[in-house]
Order: sequence, then structure tokens, then C-alpha cells
Amino acid sequence: MDEESRTVTERIRRESGGTPVFEQLAATHDRDELAGVLIAPEQPLWARELAAYRLGMAGDGRAFESLVLLLNHRDPQRCAAAAQALAALGDPRTARAAAALATNELRVAYALHPVRLLTQLRAPESAPALIATLRRRLVPHDPYRKVALACVEGLGSLADPRAREVLKEAAAHPRLAMAAEAALARLQQG
Repeated sequence: MDEESRTVTERIRRESGGTPVFEQLAATHDRDELAGVLIAPEQPLWARELAAYRLGMAGDGRAFESLVLLLNHRDPQRCAAAAQALAALGDPRTARAAAALATNELRVAYALHPVRLLTQLRAPESAPALIATLRRRLVPHDPYRKVALACVEGLGSLADPRAREVLKEAAAHPRLAMAAEAALARLQQG
């Protein structure tokens, strides 16, 4: 088990209270047992998260829907774990799902991890979604600075020339200026 997986498992262990059910799920190598948790009624959230995370990390597509739901959760730790598992899963639907979450203005408070996942995936959907999300964050007094900064950094990493205009606009915002200038410099290098 790698360090990130160990951290996720320990967080869920604390949340579960270390129950025997948790210990069984954490120890099992039976993917069908894990997948059963995702569809069984009245399962606690921690159990569904552990099952989805373990299946995703193992490349089992049965975890996809649960991981997408967790990617849009209000708890940042759950979002981060879901993003990690979705990246490991390698499902071709992931980029489209992350783009939908990142650009959903009603859920923008939870868009940080979908934005970061889009950057990591480097999919065709990535740059257009980051551009659209960033453009909405450039209004006066927008409270989602972390999302805006993640978009700027992501666009710099992607070095997609379509981002030039929105990065120039971002450079005019004091809290985004340094990152936007760095992203623009990466565009010129590419």
C-alpha cells in the first residue's frame, strides 16, 4: 500500500471508529465484495468511500459512478481521494465527468479537485473546462480564489494556446497575477 492509500485508509478508519466491518473491508481482496458495498442499501458513507477507493485504485470500473459522486463532495479529503482513485482507474468517462463538475456554477465551491484532476488527465476536455471555469472566476469579489488559482496553474501546465486570452485577463487580478504570468510564459515556450 502506498503512502497516499495508507493516509486515505487511516482517515476512513478513524471515521468508522475502527469497526469490524471496516477491518473486513480494508483487508479484503475480493472485488465483488467491495462492489457489493456500493449497491447495498443503508451502507455508511465511509464504507462506500472505502469500497469505491479500493476498486478505483485496482482499476475496477464498477467504482466509477461512486467516485464521481465523491469527487463533488463537500469534504475536501473525500474529493482528493476520489480524484486519486479516478486518475488510477483510467476510465475514459472521467475527463467528461470532471469537466461537468468543474464548470457547474452551482457547485463551484467544490470544483477545486475536479479542476486539479482535469489538469492531471490532460484530456481534450481539460483546457476548455479550465478556461470556462476561470473566466467565471474573474468577476469582482468572486469568493472562489483557490479554484481560480488552480485553473490558472492548470492552464499553465497544459500550455494550451487557447488559454492565452483568459490568462491575460487573470494577470490583471492581484492574487492571480504571478501564477498567470508564469502560465503565459509557459505558453510562449511551447
